[in-house]
Amino acid sequence: MQPLALTLGEPAGIGPDLTLAVWHRRAELGVPKFYVVADPDFLGRRANRLRLDIPIAVVTPAAADDAFSSALPVVALDVAVSAEPGYPDSSSAPAAIGSIRRAVADVIAGAAAAIVTNPAAKSVLYNWGFAEPGHTEFLATLLQETTGKSLRPVMMLWSPELAVIPVTIHLPLRDIFEHLSTELIAETGRIVAHDLRTRFRISRPRLAIAGLNPHAGENGTLGVEDRTIVAPAVARLVADGIDARGPLPADSLFHKQARATYDAALCMYHDQALIPIKTLAFDHAVNVTLGLPFVRTSPDHGTAFDIAGTGTADATSLVAALRLAARLAMADSPLPIPAS
Repeated sequence: MQPLALTLGEPAGIGPDLTLAVWHRRAELGVPKFYVVADPDFLGRRANRLRLDIPIAVVTPAAADDAFSSALPVVALDVAVSAEPGYPDSSSAPAAIGSIRRAVADVIAGAAAAIVTNPAAKSVLYNWGFAEPGHTEFLATLLQETTGKSLRPVMMLWSPELAVIPVTIHLPLRDIFEHLSTELIAETGRIVAHDLRTRFRISRPRLAIAGLNPHAGENGTLGVEDRTIVAPAVARLVADGIDARGPLPADSLFHKQARATYDAALCMYHDQALIPIKTLAFDHAVNVTLGLPFVRTSPDHGTAFDIAGTGTADATSLVAALRLAARLAMADSPLPIPAS
């Protein structure tokens, strides 16, 4: 298998710290081989700050495997990074974006098996003029730019305890009603079911569909959307041969006995999905992008500017993201890039 491409993320955050720490403890942690797309001089400075003796090898992706055992393989990014821990600067956004672009180009070209993205700071990217809501949407844009093909990515937060999918993602609560639709829910469910079969090797995925309103609308007395929007989507999924049920009251969907009855829960908005998984698996949940012809995972945490450069950041989620990316990349039936 080709190595994984790990992006730099926000250079002023904990992503560089975690990258260095994981390579430094590579034998102990048993992580798959990877290379990081970054400014090698910047990583050297950060390693010195963290008092880690880490040799850095500037490589091509093809040479990363051979270098990994003795040096951290770095595919050089054509951006000189000057940001200090906790203090993003004018180099932050170009470095974060450039690293993602190169990683996507590598995985599409077959030089990398999958992409693992370190956390980026959305506010820093937005101030620089970044037009996408987040990583997930940017990956789809890059795919379209590179191949001319348009696919809809789906964000799943995965852990051994729970897998959740927010149908609407980075939207203010007041805008959810405008964007949520029967077709959006059904399309999301189809993508999730497909990837659970092909990448996660679940022969018949079970989907639980959360209601939008309290008590899933209480038969219309607490809102009609569950009856008019969510229930028809569930019916479409069932008609497609997908094991889906709902709308189910979200307040009783995530306890231990309920979780045993499904493989993934589709939630109607961001916090309905992320609150339960971050409660159950805060330190080891993984963000997985479904619906694309390549695998992308990410640790499910932010940039943590307050502890960047201190060496105290917990690498558990990044390790989980690297391991899951390697596992999914080895699946025999990746999604094809559509012909049209």
